[in-house]
Amino acid sequence: MTTYAIGDLQGCHTQFIALLKKIEAASPDAQFVFVGDLVNRGPQSLATLRHVRAMGNRARVVLGNHDLNLLAVFCGLRQPHASDTLDDILAADDRDELIDWLRHQPLALEADGCLCVHAGVLPQWSMQQTLSLAHEVETALRSANWKDFLQTMYGNTPDRWDDALQGADRLRCIVNALTRIRYCRADASMELKVSESLADAPPGLQPWFDMPDRQTENATVVFGHWSTLGLTLRPNLVGLDTGCVWGGKLTAVNLQDRSVVQVDCPQHRQPGKH
Repeated sequence: MTTYAIGDLQGCHTQFIALLKKIEAASPDAQFVFVGDLVNRGPQSLATLRHVRAMGNRARVVLGNHDLNLLAVFCGLRQPHASDTLDDILAADDRDELIDWLRHQPLALEADGCLCVHAGVLPQWSMQQTLSLAHEVETALRSANWKDFLQTMYGNTPDRWDDALQGADRLRCIVNALTRIRYCRADASMELKVSESLADAPPGLQPWFDMPDRQTENATVVFGHWSTLGLTLRPNLVGLDTGCVWGGKLTAVNLQDRSVVQVDCPQHRQPGKH
């Protein structure tokens, strides 16, 4: 069975449909992995969320930072940002069902031997440890007390992993690594405020995937999140965020043969207007 990983949709439903048509013309039985940020900033977040959910077993999803933001806004724990485009979801008749489905999605999964996450992984984590740590967060999100977890989820500390971390600090560190990371410092701590391209990064920072002794070096990590990085294809790396919402492209990669399928996207957001 052919599996395609698809980059950040961010509510760009029209382009999503166009991409699916191109893929299904050649692979009508294809399976799909979405690397997070299904919603927000684009104009059709509700239609996008409904469509992915309706795909049933053909679609697997990992949560991104914008998906978690939707959950927090729904709970009244965060005020919508000026650039958020979540009102159609929050006003929908099936809102509660969509939110419940979303919070039951994983933060990491394995597909065709690849590790799929939204943003990245810390260098200390192996593939199995990443899946295990993601499951700790998933358990909290799927519990009756999931809103309590969201209350303590936000923040930039701790910025460095320690196996001894406990409670909210532990879960926050896991969430930040899986849904927000781009760069690390030399001591393997996360720099969460920098989103520039590799050419424009401040000195002293390394992209998470180029950190020395990365424990997932022998696995292929599939991720999105980093539009200024663009399409990134290495033997052990598939970076999929090609800035659809910024007027770039929406990208899918066949996980078996690494072939690329793309559609052009109109610009819905100005760069820097987050």
